[in-house]
Amino acid sequence: MKILGCLLLAFALSAADYPQADITNGWIKARLNLPDAEKGYYRATRFDWSGVIASLEYKGHNYFGVWFPKYDPKINDSITGPVEEYRTGESGLGYAEAKAGGTFIRIGVGVLRKPDESPFQQFKTYDIVDPGKWTIHTKSDSVEFIQEVTDPSSGYAYHYKKVVRLIKGKPQMVIEHSLKNTGKKRIETNVYNHNFFVIDGQPSGPDFSVKFPFELKASKDLRGPGETRGKEMTYLQELTPGRQSVFTELTGYGDTAKDFDIRVENKRWARACGLSAISRSRKWSSGPSERCFLRRPTSK
Repeated sequence: MKILGCLLLAFALSAADYPQADITNGWIKARLNLPDAEKGYYRATRFDWSGVIASLEYKGHNYFGVWFPKYDPKINDSITGPVEEYRTGESGLGYAEAKAGGTFIRIGVGVLRKPDESPFQQFKTYDIVDPGKWTIHTKSDSVEFIQEVTDPSSGYAYHYKKVVRLIKGKPQMVIEHSLKNTGKKRIETNVYNHNFFVIDGQPSGPDFSVKFPFELKASKDLRGPGETRGKEMTYLQELTPGRQSVFTELTGYGDTAKDFDIRVENKRWARACGLSAISRSRKWSSGPSERCFLRRPTSK
């Protein structure tokens, strides 16, 4: 009894180490990890800190969760849920023009330090100079994240807002964004969504398929045990976590929102859809995680 009590206490303490928020609309229950430079679940510098979903439950099934074998808040992809990365070209905002020791921006993260003149490294965790000011408004069915960043050194500044909202009376979740330039320099960026679906913790395999509203064309050879057939991508075998993956870049989509109606299905069902056009799509699966990279058009 004493041992069980200690174990439960240890779990409670570890769960309380990072801030979270629970929301529901009666259909869906979701738990979000909240941004925090000191205690946040994710404190690396690749992905936007807002809108990180730890779990999402609907009719007894869970659609997000831990997919990685090792957790560290400073590892670039120790993160769950439909997260997003903002990039300017293939780099951080202002990285190319910054001198060694100077600063650049990762939208949704803050002001970072450029350590030397080496090329930008997407997966590297850079030193954070200023995470900006985060303001979070939580309601029973939504969470609003606001980040304000000002960097006099680089001349960049912005006001960023993301809202994760569960639709009343429907089993639907919507993610809304706005980005306002409040600095002296022009901001040019694009963003993609790294879905990280983990459906009931089941490894990616023949039980899963990814269905698109357009005829698929793989612009690169499909690496790994998967194949495309018409409007569908399937797996030829169950992927071994940490050892096998499937990756390709996909084309065939147009410039309308209807091509964003993409479904990830297993023997039960799951569906992800968006409300904006796609400018680039990639597919990568590894172990228990289904990942469809959907990049939105450039915003300024």
